Amino acid sequence: MSLVLGGALVGALGACVPDPSLTGATKAPAEQAPVVKQPVPEDFVNAYTARQDGAFTVPAVPEDKIPPHLKRQEVAYASDDAPGTIIIDPTAKTLHLITAPGKAMRYGIAVGKDGFQWAGESLITNRRHWPTWTPPKEMIARKPELSKWEKGQPGGPTNPLGARALYLTTNGVDYGFRIHGTPEWNSIGRNASSGCFRMINQDVMDLYDRVPNGVKVVVLNADGSRPTALKLPPPAPAPKKKAAAAKPKATPAVAPASPGAPAPGFPTMMAPITAPPVIAPAAPAPAATPTAATPAPAPVVVPPAPAPAAVTPAPAADTPPEPPAPAAAATCVATAEKPCP
Repeated sequence: MSLVLGGALVGALGACVPDPSLTGATKAPAEQAPVVKQPVPEDFVNAYTARQDGAFTVPAVPEDKIPPHLKRQEVAYASDDAPGTIIIDPTAKTLHLITAPGKAMRYGIAVGKDGFQWAGESLITNRRHWPTWTPPKEMIARKPELSKWEKGQPGGPTNPLGARALYLTTNGVDYGFRIHGTPEWNSIGRNASSGCFRMINQDVMDLYDRVPNGVKVVVLNADGSRPTALKLPPPAPAPKKKAAAAKPKATPAVAPASPGAPAPGFPTMMAPITAPPVIAPAAPAPAATPTAATPAPAPVVVPPAPAPAAVTPAPAADTPPEPPAPAAAATCVATAEKPCP
C-alpha cells in the first residue's frame, strides 16, 4: 500500500514540472536587433555624383562645398546602444548609425529652426521612395502660398522630402517628424527645418538601404545629454484674424486753382469774388427829327431914366418957389445872379 501511495505522490509532483517541449511555445519571442548593412570602401567613392533613381535623376552635389565633418564617413563612436540604433545630435548637426560596437556611420544633417527643436526617442515605422509631401495646416497658416499642396505634392526632384523619407512615431503617435532628403543640399549643417531632419539626397538613400523598420532613433537634448522623456516644440500660436480694413474718409473734391490764386489753405486778404453785374446793352438813340430852332429869349433892356428938364429960374417974388417933383423910380428886373431887393 505504501508503495502505491508513494508512486501516486511522485506522479502528482511530476505534473508541476514544466514540459521542456512546451517551453518554447510559452516564451515571448526574443526581440532581435535590426540587421544593419555594414559599410564597404566602395560606399565612399563618388558618393555625391549624379545618379538615375527610377524615373528621376538625383543631381550631383559639389563635394568640395560640403564641410568635411558633414560628409558621409565611418567613424569611431562610443555608445551603449545596440547596432542599428540612430543617434541624432541637433547641436553638432550629425546623425550616427551604430554599425558595430564602437563604430558608426556619420552623416551631416539640418535640424529644426528655433522653436521647432525636439528631443526624445522614437521608432522608424514607415519608409518611402520619392514620398508625397503634405504640408500640415499649421505650416499653411504660416505660409499661405503652400495651400496649393494641401492635398499633397507628388514626389520628385523639387519635393521638400527629397528622394527618401523615414517616418518617426513615438508610442504609436505620429508627430509629423521625418528623416528625409532635400533638394536644398546647402542647408545641411544649419537650423533650417520645421522639426524634421534633412539629409543630402545621396546620404538619405544610403541610410535607407541600411536600416529596416523598427530601428530606434534617439534625439539628444541641446546640451548633448540623453533625454528621459519626449520634449516637443511649443504649439504654434493661433494665427491672428485680420482686422477689417477701415474705409478711407471721403475727401472733398478741390477745383483746380486758377492762375495766380493762392494755394489751398493759405490765408488770403482778397475780397470775395462776385459775379460781374449784368449790363444791358444800351438802346439805340432815336433818329433826330429836324425841328425849327427855338429863338433864344431877347435880353431885357432897362431904358435909362430920363434926364430932368432944365428949370428956368422964375422972377423973384415974395413967395418961395415950389420944390421940384421927385424923379420916377427905376424898374427892377430880377435875374438869377442879382435878385431884386
